Amino acid sequence: MTENAWTRWPSPEALGRAGISQPRRLLSRAVRLLVTATLLWGAVSSSRVPLWGAVAAAVGVLVAAAAAWAYFRTTLAHRLWPSLGLIAVLLGIAVAAQTTGFTVPALVIFCGCAVCALERMPLAAATSVTAVALTAYSVVNDDKWLTTVVTSVGLALAGYVLRLDAEARGNAQRLLTQERAALAAEAESAALAERARIAREIHDVLAHSLSAQLVHLEAARLLLERGAEREQILERVVAARGMARDGLAETRQALSALRGDLTPLEDFLSELVGVNDGAEVTISGERRPLPAEASQAVRRVAQEALTNVRKHAPGAKVRVRLDYGEHQVMLDVRDSGGRPGELAGAGGGYGLLGMRERAELLGGSLEAGPHEEGFAVTLKVPV
Repeated sequence: MTENAWTRWPSPEALGRAGISQPRRLLSRAVRLLVTATLLWGAVSSSRVPLWGAVAAAVGVLVAAAAAWAYFRTTLAHRLWPSLGLIAVLLGIAVAAQTTGFTVPALVIFCGCAVCALERMPLAAATSVTAVALTAYSVVNDDKWLTTVVTSVGLALAGYVLRLDAEARGNAQRLLTQERAALAAEAESAALAERARIAREIHDVLAHSLSAQLVHLEAARLLLERGAEREQILERVVAARGMARDGLAETRQALSALRGDLTPLEDFLSELVGVNDGAEVTISGERRPLPAEASQAVRRVAQEALTNVRKHAPGAKVRVRLDYGEHQVMLDVRDSGGRPGELAGAGGGYGLLGMRERAELLGGSLEAGPHEEGFAVTLKVPV
C-alpha cells in the first residue's frame, strides 16, 4: 500500500546528517550560532529591561535552544506528539518574548518554527504548525503588509525546498546503501564461485590421478596374492608411480591456473600431444587469450580425452583440433580406434560426466561418442 504523502515522514536518511558535505555542515553550524547569538543579543541589549529581566530572557533563549535540539531528535525518531509538544514550547517562548518586549527574538523563533516544521515533519502537521507560526509572525511584524506577505511566502517556500533537498539526499543515501549491499553480495558470490572453482580443480586433478593409481595398486596387490612374477608386479608399481608423477604435474598446473600463471593453451596442447605417440594437433582461427575457466575446461577435456585413448584404444592415431571462433572456442579430439587396453574396464575418476558438467557450468556443451573410425569428443565453450 502506498503511504499517504501528507502523513509520511521524511526518511531517517533525510533527517540525519549522513551525506552532508563538510562545508555544508560548517555553514549549518554557523547559522545556528548566528541565530543563537541574535537571540541572546536581543535578550540582553534592551536598555528598558532590568538586569533580572535580561537574565530571565537569556535563560529563555537557552531553554529555546534546548527545545530546538530536542525537536531535531524527536523528528529524527519520527515521534509526532513529542515533536508537536516541543514546537508548542518554542511558540510559547516566542509569545512570552513578544509580550515582554523582546520582539526580535520572538520573530526569529516564529520564523524558525515555520521553516523547521515544513522541513522535518509530516506535511499534514507541518502546514498547520507553519500556518500558526507565520500568522503569529504577521501579527507581530510591523512592516508593510505586502512585505510581510512576501516574507511569509518566502519562509514557507524555503522550508519546503529544504524538505525536498533533504528527501533527495535521503534517497541518494538509500541508493548508496543498496549499492554497497549489492557490491557486498556480488563479492560474496564471486568468493563462493572461486571456492567452487578451486574445489572443482582439486577434484578433477586428485580424483582422476588417485583413481588411476588405485587401479594399478589394486592390481599389484592381487598379483602379490596370486604369487605372480616379479616383473608383472613391478610393472604395475611403475605404472602407479607414473600416474602419481602425472598427478603431481597436473596439481602444479592447477595451482598455476589458480594463480593466473597458465602457459599458452597452444603450447599446452602441443606438450600434451607430444607425449602421445600417433597424435597431432591443429589450431585454427585467430589465437587469443581465453578466460581462466574456459582455458581450464579445454585443458581438462583434452587431458581426459587423451587419457581415455591410452586406456581404451592404445596405439590409435589421435587428431586434436582447436578452433577459435568469434563467440566460442571448440576442441575436437578424435581417435582412429585400436585394440582395447588393459585398463579399459577401470573406472574413470573424472570421466565424460565430469567433462560435460564442466562445459555446462560455462554455458557450453560436450558431445562424446563413437564416430566412423573410433571415438570423438567435442567441446564447445562460449568466450
